[in-house]
Amino acid sequence: MNQPLAYIHPEAKIAQNVVVEPFTTIDKDVEIGEGTWIGPNVTIMAGARIGKNCKIFPGAVIAAQPQDLKFAGEKTTVHIGDNTVVRECVTVNRGTVDKLKTVVGSNCLLMAYVHIAHDCVIGDNCILANTVQVAGHVEVGDYAIVGGSSAIHQFVRIGAHAMISGGSLIRKDVPPFVKAGREPLSYAGINSIGLRRRGFSDQKISEIQQLYRLLFMSGLNNNAALDQIELELAPSPERDEVVNFIRNSGRGVIKGYGRNGNGNGE
Repeated sequence: MNQPLAYIHPEAKIAQNVVVEPFTTIDKDVEIGEGTWIGPNVTIMAGARIGKNCKIFPGAVIAAQPQDLKFAGEKTTVHIGDNTVVRECVTVNRGTVDKLKTVVGSNCLLMAYVHIAHDCVIGDNCILANTVQVAGHVEVGDYAIVGGSSAIHQFVRIGAHAMISGGSLIRKDVPPFVKAGREPLSYAGINSIGLRRRGFSDQKISEIQQLYRLLFMSGLNNNAALDQIELELAPSPERDEVVNFIRNSGRGVIKGYGRNGNGNGE
């Protein structure tokens, strides 16, 4: 159902049962899947690929050109998965020549005023709370939660199932399964409540806790701690995910947090 006061370019590919409310603009080279609701005063620009059963709230701008001075007009896209909710005034910019696309997964919640810059990859089932600002080339793993008013530096990676407190300045990589808080951003334990909600057993949570004790509380540097983890802990998908994440970190990972308030993770 398309309101007569909305503008939809004739070349846009809109599924039959998409609802487009008044004063919304949908450009050419846009695809929107079945069951999606596009609220009033939304702007969807060329290159948007929006999945099924999404909700896009007023003021959102999807697939605007990247805010990157190196952008030279190359053809790039934004991909938003199924069942994702994009709240008021969210902006999701297209990719650049780096990845050629910006991706937001399925079943995500982007709360009001979130900004996702060019070439970011946001996994499935992620929650970015109000006014989270995500710079270019950031990667966020599945089920990650980022608290409100946080700012994520370009090229940072956030691991799956991580939970980051509100108001955080995220300058380094945050490994999988952890909670992070304080300033500078530091390890604050594992996200045990979130892991239980997602079906992780007590034994598996205990294994992850032991892994991070070795990494952040043993006094070893990261390389030595990873060697110790591989020596002492049996291989598992979770162990290997953490080890590979840290070994492949380009910006370095957040530190642990000692009793004296000083980081001890590097």
